[in-house]
Amino acid sequence: MRTHTRRAVLGAGIAAAGGGLLAACSPDSGTDGTKGAGHSGHAGDPAAAPEGYVSPDGPEAAAAEKKRGSGPVRKVALTATAAELDLGGRTVGSWAYGDDLPGKEVRLTAGDTLELTLANHLPEATSLHWHGLALRNDMDGVPDLTQRPVRAGGSFTYRFAVSHPGTYWFHPHSGVQQDRGLYAPLIVEDPKEPLAYDKEWVVVLDDWVDGVDGSTPDAVLAELRKGMGGMDHGSGSGSGSDSGGMDHGGMDHGGSGSGGMDHGAHSMGGRAAPSPTGPSRMLMGATSKLLGGDAGDVDYPYHLVNGRTPQDPQTFRARPGDRVRIRFVNAGGDTAYRVALGGHTMTVTHTDGYPVTHAPTDALLLGMGERYDVVVTVKDGVFPLTALAEGKKRTALAVLRTGGGAAPEESVRPKELDGRLLTADRLKADGPVRLASREPDRTIRFDLTGSMAKYDWAVNGKKYAPDQRYPVRAGERVRLSFRNNTTMWHPMHLHGHTFALPDGGPRKDTAIVLPGRRLDVDLDADNPGLWMLHCHNVYHAESGMMTVLGYQK
Repeated sequence: MRTHTRRAVLGAGIAAAGGGLLAACSPDSGTDGTKGAGHSGHAGDPAAAPEGYVSPDGPEAAAAEKKRGSGPVRKVALTATAAELDLGGRTVGSWAYGDDLPGKEVRLTAGDTLELTLANHLPEATSLHWHGLALRNDMDGVPDLTQRPVRAGGSFTYRFAVSHPGTYWFHPHSGVQQDRGLYAPLIVEDPKEPLAYDKEWVVVLDDWVDGVDGSTPDAVLAELRKGMGGMDHGSGSGSGSDSGGMDHGGMDHGGSGSGGMDHGAHSMGGRAAPSPTGPSRMLMGATSKLLGGDAGDVDYPYHLVNGRTPQDPQTFRARPGDRVRIRFVNAGGDTAYRVALGGHTMTVTHTDGYPVTHAPTDALLLGMGERYDVVVTVKDGVFPLTALAEGKKRTALAVLRTGGGAAPEESVRPKELDGRLLTADRLKADGPVRLASREPDRTIRFDLTGSMAKYDWAVNGKKYAPDQRYPVRAGERVRLSFRNNTTMWHPMHLHGHTFALPDGGPRKDTAIVLPGRRLDVDLDADNPGLWMLHCHNVYHAESGMMTVLGYQK
């Protein structure tokens, strides 16, 4: 992936001070490369686990890791730091991994061992979650569940085997940090790659608010937590007419209504939410039939492709007739994207890292956290690669150039956006990765609850706490039954596993559950530990729509 680095890193003082702090960080911080690698002294104790459950660094998790093997070690150093980012015509202060937005791609081959040392030069604690990977539990990066937070000035070494090829990414699991510049693609190549292609592009989509007119994700969350009742949107009618016919506050499905609940160190390092800064970012009137009604909560001023606004987009170059593999990643906080390449048909080959029966399409819909791989044979000319912020009307843009001609206007809307559209439920898993037919040994029901009125998002009416456990046992076929009792759509993500959509559907780790709908997915419980299950809308999750699957001993 080609990234742009026209920016200067701020916080040199923090970085310089961090150098002295790193040597003095606490013994469990992993700076010696051993405890971070899970050999001893790992902080699997943060969430005083109830009796009878597997520990993240216990022998069961170690045995599962051993089965994945230990191939060549790929060492990476990563620094989370304050940065000034050039988005293309707009420079903002944010947090990022080094001087790249997205962070510099990490590329491995299936069978490798990744050893990545994260140096935290941020002013608060952070972490790294490896989205989509089946890995050892004590490396999953969830503060107070699988590890202690990586404190400001400290570091931690993540080390684990990477066994399955695919398109993945990594980001913090600390508060709403993911909605800054703290994310990067992780590509695991297949040593026996069956696809033939001439070029490969990684396309990371993101919605952006941080540093724009004083806004921060923490301030956005503080505003949202006030709920609809605390906002003055001008009409004062309370009729719901300004929300596009959708009444955000018309449903109350449990929860205490304490929208300001503090989840300890997982929630912004234990800090109280700040007062809102900048203009209101509460989004009204964003609706989408594809998403079942309400499209999102946050009015993002920018939508990005690989860190660039439509005013200064990235240009991908190829020759007419080239066969190109495109790996799409939705790293957004609150936005689904409808994606199309003007003038072209795309063939879907993978979703969430797993192959599917090849399917042609004009457009794709990606919820937050989802990934799709496509192949396309490119034509002669200049074409827009457009990601429409579904229901929000703005777009992100990149440009494909295989010949001469003027670049498309930033407002371009290729007709393919309104053509054939594939969603995950219309795909089938490729034969070798299709989950074998089997009756579930256990079914767990997850009612998705909450409302915009109170901003009290939860699972089964209970806000997240690190000691929550929904029990499973190794070797079981487990059915997760999601019932969306809210008026919002939720992309539900399970750590450390993939699940199968019904009727031979694709293997995924993130799936959209529409309002008022039920989605049953099946998984094989083959990776012992304590695994987060949550909505990948970062604001819904941080407000409480998270819980834990726990393997029983």
